[in-house]
Amino acid sequence: MSWLKFGHKKHLIAILAAVTLSTSLAGCSTNRATGEDSFTAFMSPEEEKKIGSQEHPKMVKEFGGNYTEKDLAAYVTEIGEKLVAVSETPDEKFTFTILDSPVVNAFALPGGYVYITRGLATLASNEAELAGVIAHEIGHVVARHSAQRYSRSVLTQILAGGLSMAIGNGAGEIINTGASAYLKSFSREHEFEADMLGVRYITRAGYDPDAMATFLEKLRAHSRLQAVLAGRSPDDVDQYDFMATHPRTLDRIQQAHQSANVTAVKDPELGAVRYMTAIDGVLYGDGPDQGYVRGRDFVHVPLDFRFEVPEGFTINNQPSAVVATDNKGAQIVFEGAPKAKDVRLDRYLESGFSTKIALRDIEMIDINGQEAATGSADISLRSGSARLRVVVIRHGNSAYQFLFITPLDQTESYNLPLRQTTYSFRSLSANEKKIYTPLRIKVRAVNPEYTLQTFIDDMQVDRAPAETFATLNGLADGQSPATGSLVKVVRQ
Repeated sequence: MSWLKFGHKKHLIAILAAVTLSTSLAGCSTNRATGEDSFTAFMSPEEEKKIGSQEHPKMVKEFGGNYTEKDLAAYVTEIGEKLVAVSETPDEKFTFTILDSPVVNAFALPGGYVYITRGLATLASNEAELAGVIAHEIGHVVARHSAQRYSRSVLTQILAGGLSMAIGNGAGEIINTGASAYLKSFSREHEFEADMLGVRYITRAGYDPDAMATFLEKLRAHSRLQAVLAGRSPDDVDQYDFMATHPRTLDRIQQAHQSANVTAVKDPELGAVRYMTAIDGVLYGDGPDQGYVRGRDFVHVPLDFRFEVPEGFTINNQPSAVVATDNKGAQIVFEGAPKAKDVRLDRYLESGFSTKIALRDIEMIDINGQEAATGSADISLRSGSARLRVVVIRHGNSAYQFLFITPLDQTESYNLPLRQTTYSFRSLSANEKKIYTPLRIKVRAVNPEYTLQTFIDDMQVDRAPAETFATLNGLADGQSPATGSLVKVVRQ
């Protein structure tokens, strides 16, 4: 390295340091929620609003659309506006949205856009619990956590030499970057601050602040149950699970209570009867447009088909595919095959299915009067060698495909059960289209003559009815609900 180049590099570092220092000083603003200094240099309040307004329709579309049944949206907006009114920004406009998704989640976009899923709404048991979730998300917005996170990210890139980020493309670049961050975890500091603000807002609004802790216990129980049902350790959480994007503990909630510096009213409100009335009849689990998992059957009424997976397989209905797995390493993936829609299906398997996997023994077959084709290949996975069999089916004006993946040394034992799954794919009868309807939350009053088993028997979920009933109602395993209380069961 020549002296000239070394001197030039030192000069550039000095310039970057000066830019960084001046930017940091100019970019410090007073946090309107805490009164402390925060770094928001690279995202102004105006840009926050622009991000929110542009990304809002995308978020709604990606997460199942608006949930419009009953008057639940108006009810949630009423709660949200009650909380905003006691925040540090009572005149700021917020938009509250219920997403038509069974996943338990909540998040906020900068600019005042707060989202909860109907899945989360069905898990809460009173208005105070839901208010705690909404207040937490309002806290993220009021404290401008997205602006802080984004600005720190830009500053880090500047320090690493990415000077172009400092002069970037303005709000357009910020929008493109900020849109992908809505489900990323905030820092522990920001999560604690949102909890503290959430406690403050629900307490000021007259709710019982302990509801944040009771709902956190429900969230943990739900996460553990879902992990078990998916065949994972109960200590695992999905990457889109609320507990993954909002890592919190009861100790931190209690610390947030102390830091909120607010006194609860004499008779804080829970709003259990009002809330349970509001969610009575709300969809539970997958809606009609997502298809239904019923034991080992997958049924899709609008698309007019059903199929059955072999015994020992567990079905997981995902947004882009239906995935079934067993405990021996086999997997079934069912998905749309749009590229096969207008071509001969054997030609599709030869050249349209994959540019990396060459299928062999391709042949046309008939599945319950429907044109189909199949082929196979041996593939390498991280878990070892496997056999892939593809079955593509033309169904009406669409095409779908099964991907059957089995450990190579066990493939023969799967031939018959997977063949049965293949030929179980068929259209629905007129009667089936009538009887397959979505599951819903039904609210029941606990009478003295009812036992715990009464409610468990009333549950129409396919798996773990006792555990699901306990989780939905905040009960320990085997605990009976109190006489006179309201509980939730799941039925068609």
